[in-house]
Amino acid sequence: MFNKSIIVLAAGAGTRMKSDTPKVLHKISGKPMLYYSIKEALKLSDDITVVLFHQAQRVQAEMEKYFSNINFVIQDHLNYPGTGGAVMGITPKYEKVLVLNGDMPLIQSSELEKFDVNATIVMSVLELNSADGYGRVIIENGNVKKIVEQKDANTTELAVTTANAGIYQFETKFLLENLPKLNNNNAQKEYYITDLVEMAINQNKVLKPLAVNEENFKGVNSKVELADAEVIHQNRIKKEFMKAGVIMRLPDTIYIEEGVQIEGESIIENGVSLLGNSKIINSHIKTNSVVEDSIVKDSDVGPMARIRPLSELNKTHIGNFVETKKAILNGVKAGHLSYLGDCSIDEGTNIGCGTITCNYDGVNKHQTIIGKNVFVGSDTQFVAPVNIEDDVLIGAGSTVTGNVKKGELYLTRAKAKTIAGYFYKHFLSKK
Repeated sequence: MFNKSIIVLAAGAGTRMKSDTPKVLHKISGKPMLYYSIKEALKLSDDITVVLFHQAQRVQAEMEKYFSNINFVIQDHLNYPGTGGAVMGITPKYEKVLVLNGDMPLIQSSELEKFDVNATIVMSVLELNSADGYGRVIIENGNVKKIVEQKDANTTELAVTTANAGIYQFETKFLLENLPKLNNNNAQKEYYITDLVEMAINQNKVLKPLAVNEENFKGVNSKVELADAEVIHQNRIKKEFMKAGVIMRLPDTIYIEEGVQIEGESIIENGVSLLGNSKIINSHIKTNSVVEDSIVKDSDVGPMARIRPLSELNKTHIGNFVETKKAILNGVKAGHLSYLGDCSIDEGTNIGCGTITCNYDGVNKHQTIIGKNVFVGSDTQFVAPVNIEDDVLIGAGSTVTGNVKKGELYLTRAKAKTIAGYFYKHFLSKK
């Protein structure tokens, strides 16, 4: 049963990212950073509000690709800038409200559950060896007594190593009563959510610190931090798959996006990329192969193969330098150097080296359908649309431009011609 509302702050431009892309849309393991904050929030609440401003329509449209059950509000940044201004005008559904940041892609719901503490404000803190660069949190007898920015801290306060981690839980009643009291009498002319802490202290409210895992609360403000966060996230993904029985060779070299599924005792070799919503079932993906938005079941792929979107491989061997796209392959062997696009190929069929399905006529894509037990000789081109029935032989070097009936041999090859002594005639005439 849900007992709290959640507000996710995602209004900032993120100028330190040095990018035209809004900060929260920069990707970690194939998904925007903001996706992860919302995903974890939905495990705890059915009342999620995301606060937007910078490129708000773009951010909202991107999130609506993944979520249909969250609220979006646009911050009145002109009149009420800052973190305090961001939460103004929101009426939470529950008696408590958790305020998250959209640029913390490593956050986990298990960590957020720890905020279930009986206090007016629960404030996340980091216990660091050095809190340099962070706002300090002064704690006495287990309660928060003061927070101070580094530039405003005295010598004693600078020695404190308890830092503000930037996530807060408020009693909703306190939040709604005190938000109107915020002011922007500061150098930045912004309304700060941290001022609510001082208000609560002055009102003798209970403020509890919550020590949190630094890794989970890691903020991303630059592309360096983005890369660092992705390494951590990748390690999490791969560790869970290995715990479930997946074999990985040199896992640090493997890239697996959020949304990929791996089942059974699959083997993933070094340099492999598994992208989108791919599903790997009891299969062996060999060195430096790429699988994107495809299903690979009881099959082996690579090395150095590329399985492009909407391919489905079942009991199939795909060798080196083979590329598929929107290909349905069932019990097929394609050993090397072939392109199989917009096609359906059935069991027992062997695809010779250099085979190409010519699926595009410059305007439209067309299908190649190949039946069972078809032997395709090397260097064959199928000019789609064509339908090759069962038990067919295609001679090497053929260009197939029409349908082939069951049991037939199809061969297009010019008659061999030899001219005696032509080598000498050709080169001697050049001198």
